[in-house]
Amino acid sequence: MRASVLYPDGRLLVEERPIPRPRPGEVLIRVLAVGVCGSDTHYLRHGRIGTHVVEHPIVLGHEAAGVIVGVGDGVPKSRVGQRVSIEPQCPDPSTDESRRGHYNLCPRMRFYATPPVDGALCEYVTIGAAFAHAVPDSVGDDAAALCEPLSVGITAIRKAEVTMGDSVLIAGAGPIGLMCAQVARAAGADRIVVSEPDAVRQAIAPRFGATEVVEPGAEIADVSAFIDASGVPAAVTAGVRALRPAGRAVLVGMGADEMSLPTSVIQNREIVLTGVFRYANTWPAALSLITSGRVDLDAMITGRFGLDDVRAALESDRTPGSIKAIVYPGGTPPATPIQSPESAESDTVEDVHP
Repeated sequence: MRASVLYPDGRLLVEERPIPRPRPGEVLIRVLAVGVCGSDTHYLRHGRIGTHVVEHPIVLGHEAAGVIVGVGDGVPKSRVGQRVSIEPQCPDPSTDESRRGHYNLCPRMRFYATPPVDGALCEYVTIGAAFAHAVPDSVGDDAAALCEPLSVGITAIRKAEVTMGDSVLIAGAGPIGLMCAQVARAAGADRIVVSEPDAVRQAIAPRFGATEVVEPGAEIADVSAFIDASGVPAAVTAGVRALRPAGRAVLVGMGADEMSLPTSVIQNREIVLTGVFRYANTWPAALSLITSGRVDLDAMITGRFGLDDVRAALESDRTPGSIKAIVYPGGTPPATPIQSPESAESDTVEDVHP
């Protein structure tokens, strides 16, 4: 099979690799679509995310969908031919975290495109059968691949406990911020304020759920939930200060390793502060949101690329108008025209899954 391989020195080459064989309990998937994530571009540009370093050649890509073409022992052969969205995790079911249901926090997790584990920018991958989620015919390959970043938004909104009539402040109108806004709208939030410095991203935010768009530093008060999708310390501080008593702050964007927080505000208002690290048990909700039309993932796609153009796909976040790029490992990108909303170029790493 063909695979796009990133080397420690920054080279990105298309190489021939053996097609993997599914082990017991796994399925073999022909990859049809892969979304480009900020973590992929970060590995390309910087060679590392935190303690995860590209020390050996690696295949990037963890937002993926495809069709099952083979099964390992213990998996029904009837699954061959099934279109699936890939949940790119391989937790150890014996760890305490997995047994508690928090398998995303498994200390022995193997996650697509996190060194040294290969990802999905190739023609075939394997995954545990339970992590290959069947998708209905009404869900296209692109949207099926984007169930992964949508799952980050679902997790953030769940942790923020957003429900009908709530007010939400979201810092950042990049892909994850816009996912959060869509999910907040689907959850019934009445007021969705998006804070974003760039004018073109400000302009597109209402299309994806924002009821108000403000400049960072604008006076916002008495919101029930704050979600940071920027990783900017100043945005986090402002968001915490905007919360009403007993509000909830959820940190999604990864920026500074450490930052100062208004601890007196957190204590006096009994603010709940938490983070998001990947997701668990989100795919049924993601597929329900897509099939019901409550979120629109196809509208977020602004670039389509073949496997030979992965570098261009990874660099497309610098292109004005870019929100989400899709790579098609198995062939030529579809000729479907893209209605591309204007957006800002940014190096912010929002959706990082180390």
